[in-house]
Amino acid sequence: MGEPVPVSVVALDPVLEAGTKSTLYACPDVTVTEPDTPGAPGGPAAEPQVVVMIVDRFARAELDMLRATRDTAGRPAVVLVASDLTPGDALHALAAGARALLRRREADAPRLSRAVLAAARGDCTLPPDLLDQLLNRSGAAGDAPGWAAAGLSERERSVLSMVADGHETSEIAQRLAYSQRTVTTVVHDITQRFRLRNRAHAVAYALRAGLL
Repeated sequence: MGEPVPVSVVALDPVLEAGTKSTLYACPDVTVTEPDTPGAPGGPAAEPQVVVMIVDRFARAELDMLRATRDTAGRPAVVLVASDLTPGDALHALAAGARALLRRREADAPRLSRAVLAAARGDCTLPPDLLDQLLNRSGAAGDAPGWAAAGLSERERSVLSMVADGHETSEIAQRLAYSQRTVTTVVHDITQRFRLRNRAHAVAYALRAGLL
């Protein structure tokens, strides 16, 4: 058996954070680190390999927190634990960099430990029923149900697909019989809703989520 995987916990709710830490303390293959926990006597603070992010619901604030966690030094793997997860939540979380998804009612010590260890290896794990829903809804590449699961309308799907194909705003407007202002508004709405930086980031997001 190798060294325990260093894990930290982040949460918007301190009660959820404390409960998750308590669960992780029962996992012999992981070690819970704190910001001031030394990596060795006299050494620097321990850097987590995996971060367990515990949330009540998965909305914009939680999505921002997930991205901020992934952007920290060392780019730790993230295990997201939420009260409930819809297929759309799962797509957004995976596209933002989560390695594992768990519902809080399923996050006992053995399951949470397995998810953390899998994330540390670079594997991705989801609840089997949620994975089935994603596969059933996604269908073939570009199929409308997969976009609907991510909260994108047919119009948004059409516009973003053409952006991914390299078309300019004027070409998209002409082909879809929209005004250029409508096309610009659609792209702006998508980038604002999912906290994306620009058109290229929107396309990359969709590709990572398996929607293009």
